[in-house]
Amino acid sequence: MTNIIWITIESTRADHTSLHGYDRDTTPNLRRIADLDTSRSFSQCMSHGIWTRSSIASLLTGTWPSRHRAGMDSERIPASLKTVPELLSAEGYHTAAISPNANLSSATDLNRGFDDFVWLDKSTILDEVSKTTILKNLVNIRTHGGGVTSDTRRHNTGYMMEEMAKRRLRSFTNSNEPFFLYLHFGDPHHPYYPPLPTLKREANRLSLTPKEAGELALHHHSHIDELIAQGCPYTEGEWRTLTALYDGVIEYADRLVGELFDYTTALNLDDTIVVITADHGESFGEQGLLGHRIGVHDGLIHVPLVIYGSEEALNYEGDMIQHIDVMQTLLKEIGSDISQFQGIDLSTEIRTHTITQRGARRCQKLLDIYRDRNPEFDVARYHPGTLTVIRTAEFKYLKGDNSSKLIRLPDENTDVTAHYDGVTQRLDKKLTRWLESDGTPITESESVDGAFTEAMREQLTDLGYFVD
Repeated sequence: MTNIIWITIESTRADHTSLHGYDRDTTPNLRRIADLDTSRSFSQCMSHGIWTRSSIASLLTGTWPSRHRAGMDSERIPASLKTVPELLSAEGYHTAAISPNANLSSATDLNRGFDDFVWLDKSTILDEVSKTTILKNLVNIRTHGGGVTSDTRRHNTGYMMEEMAKRRLRSFTNSNEPFFLYLHFGDPHHPYYPPLPTLKREANRLSLTPKEAGELALHHHSHIDELIAQGCPYTEGEWRTLTALYDGVIEYADRLVGELFDYTTALNLDDTIVVITADHGESFGEQGLLGHRIGVHDGLIHVPLVIYGSEEALNYEGDMIQHIDVMQTLLKEIGSDISQFQGIDLSTEIRTHTITQRGARRCQKLLDIYRDRNPEFDVARYHPGTLTVIRTAEFKYLKGDNSSKLIRLPDENTDVTAHYDGVTQRLDKKLTRWLESDGTPITESESVDGAFTEAMREQLTDLGYFVD
């Protein structure tokens, strides 16, 4: 049976990769893998949500955000939904995952079904990471991290994840069971602090000291909500620095993914499919926003997608695609139960539009913060409440609780509703039908709080997720 390796690179927008015409070669390994005869890159992959919890919950349940509700108005997936590892385990798969983000952990129930699940955090490293890997990480701390410092914001987890993944791959070669390995590389998440050699290179290119560049990244990370509230008051030079450092951590993640891909192929693991993508993108001032807070701009929802080893992906006649389509197609080919899945079958269907959703709960908390810090902050601009976006190749229709907007791509600032009445009506009708069918919650029960430990809360707070 087919092995599956699914690699998610955190916070990576498509237009900052080498696959989508970017003027810097940030992802030469993704480009190299995509160029293989048995691979394909998709130029129109849109995320299901705008942050990790909702996006990965969709990926691992095959359902839309408003269906599973995690990251929308609930903190964990409902017990009535099966997870991908549960479904694959029923088919005889060994399942494993490594996540450095508590949004993908036991707290959100997204660890359910994995035979081997590691939540990677400073509080779990000694228990979850081998002494050899820890020692190798310390030896290479200037190559893979911010040098000798106790400030964890300056360090990356990617090297340890790569070593842990290699160890699991080696163990799979000694088993007759097929496997599903999910890896979540978290380093491109802000504060955009690349390994020391890259930090020095980018700082030198921008005529800055590494300290100056690094301090800007850390300030951006620590004050992101205040900066949004005040209208993103950066100079052109500061924007260049932030995006250069962001590119640097993407480049680092790409290097690790390339090494891991080569390691996998060298093991001669027959019949293995590798999927490489991102959970969402990142905002750099578009529509007055930073990070991945409340926006639905393409910079935040358009993500890279490379699939290696799948005939169905190679033969897919479309280019518009979402993660649940890929997962549904893979599980169908295995013979797994896909009755709860809401994607399309890449072997028989072509997607004509994508759906992305943003929940009201987190958005409202953030909007309240912005308004408290700046009473003149334009809350209405961001469609308070639940927001659902239907996107075609040419248009994007945003439908909120009490507002709507039509934009014609690539201009995402101008409302063209009055100029395209027919398009507006057609997309509104399509989206309304969707919200009344596929978009309905699987359960109407009260929202469920996540089972976050103190260490998980601390990690998420450090990442900027908890806002209350």
